[in-house]
Amino acid sequence: MDGKRYRVPARLHRVEQELQRSRFITTLAPAPTVEEAKAFIARVREEFPDANHNCWAYVVGPAGSTATVGMSDDGEPHGTAGRPMLTALLHGGVGEVAVVVTRYFGGTLLGKGGLVRAYTGCVQQALEALPTTERVPRVLLAVELEYASVDGVRRMLPGYEAELVAEEYAATVGYRLALPLAQVEAFKKALLDLTHGQALLEVLDEPA
Repeated sequence: MDGKRYRVPARLHRVEQELQRSRFITTLAPAPTVEEAKAFIARVREEFPDANHNCWAYVVGPAGSTATVGMSDDGEPHGTAGRPMLTALLHGGVGEVAVVVTRYFGGTLLGKGGLVRAYTGCVQQALEALPTTERVPRVLLAVELEYASVDGVRRMLPGYEAELVAEEYAATVGYRLALPLAQVEAFKKALLDLTHGQALLEVLDEPA
């Protein structure tokens, strides 16, 4: 898993514009999974069942990642909607995002080039005003240490953005910590330095 932070949509966001008498409604939404992306697309299609087209694209994963993507021209000429929309998403600096561009045809044909520009522009314009938040990939660590090291370890946690999730006191002290993936190696080194190599550390999983 990549430890880089990236922006994701904070909430659903919609913009509307008219181009050559056609009405374009662009809706962006968070899409942390393919299932959620598809459910969002289905909701927009239900909202605008009388539209000529509900073209869509999604990027599930970090900003710019092509590992899990999807797109559809939804009846527009091949390659004039879904692909340009996906390209705009991939270059938009936002991950875990889905978009639907709903078009009500206004009677003026845009041509293939015009459609590509229209769908690209709709997504770019919506992304510019999209409220975002930061996604920080985090992991769960199990740490076991001696009582003598407790104060020192607790003091170092904020410096690594580590959150104490659970603690257990027995013959030794056990902690469950959630911290950014990018901080794990530095934290591990600092922990072993502080405890003179006596601490035990295990990466459990990505926290839920």
